[in-house]
Amino acid sequence: MNLHNASTSIFIPDGKPEPEALSRVTHLGIGAHQDDLEFMAFHGILNCFARDDRWFGGVTCTNGAGSSRSGPYALFTDERLMAIRRQEQNTAATVGGFGAMIQLDYPSSAVKNSTDPGLKEDLIEILTVTRPEVVYTHNPADKHDTHIGVTIAALKAMRELPRDLRPKQIIGCEVWRNLDWLPDSQKVLMDVSGRDNLAAALNGVFDSQIAGGKRYDLATLGRRSANATFFDSHATDSSTQLIFGLDLTPLVSDDTTDIVGYVCDLIDQFNADVRQKLGKQLGLI
Repeated sequence: MNLHNASTSIFIPDGKPEPEALSRVTHLGIGAHQDDLEFMAFHGILNCFARDDRWFGGVTCTNGAGSSRSGPYALFTDERLMAIRRQEQNTAATVGGFGAMIQLDYPSSAVKNSTDPGLKEDLIEILTVTRPEVVYTHNPADKHDTHIGVTIAALKAMRELPRDLRPKQIIGCEVWRNLDWLPDSQKVLMDVSGRDNLAAALNGVFDSQIAGGKRYDLATLGRRSANATFFDSHATDSSTQLIFGLDLTPLVSDDTTDIVGYVCDLIDQFNADVRQKLGKQLGLI
């Protein structure tokens, strides 16, 4: 592949030749930071785990230089922390049985720069080689600017692919804003119950973030548990760990669809639901 950054790394956990490893990918996660894939795309990792007919491929877009740090990592330089985070991501790829792990090593500033085509062009290369059936990325209502930059670059890249190469399903996932507000009829429900041990093993790899001041491991499993319990108020729980997703497939199958309008229409549906329920109880409807 002809990728922009000389510092890009491609790690193949089982040692297969790169072309073979990339071409077998069926589920591709495109995340901003080291650890985003394990937090948001665990459904894809789990669907491929210990299988020969499905393989999860990971793409981490940024270099991790701007991470928060405290405790044992408080005095680490950006360069040292970047090296540790890269190794943590490769370790997680080994634990999760990934088919391939690509780290593109962009600074966050480049990802957030809407006039820089580098990331989009790299993603076109990766998508063309891997040809995944399913793509997991950040949801476009996320509150982290770097996450949104990755999502937009990924959507633009998929829209520029020939139609026969476009993934069949694209899911926007929860990280820095959950999707509880999304109308239930619009939620992509991803049941990941019964594999808490694997989830904990993957999440716990990222010690530089957890011991460095952010308990992402507890927060991620807690969110999935809350999603499962609070999803349906009138039924017993059918799952113990549930991830919500936003279906982004229409934004790629029809590349004329307005991205902002698509997301804001869903927010308007949430607004209308709140108004209807309040209005009914207040006797206004």
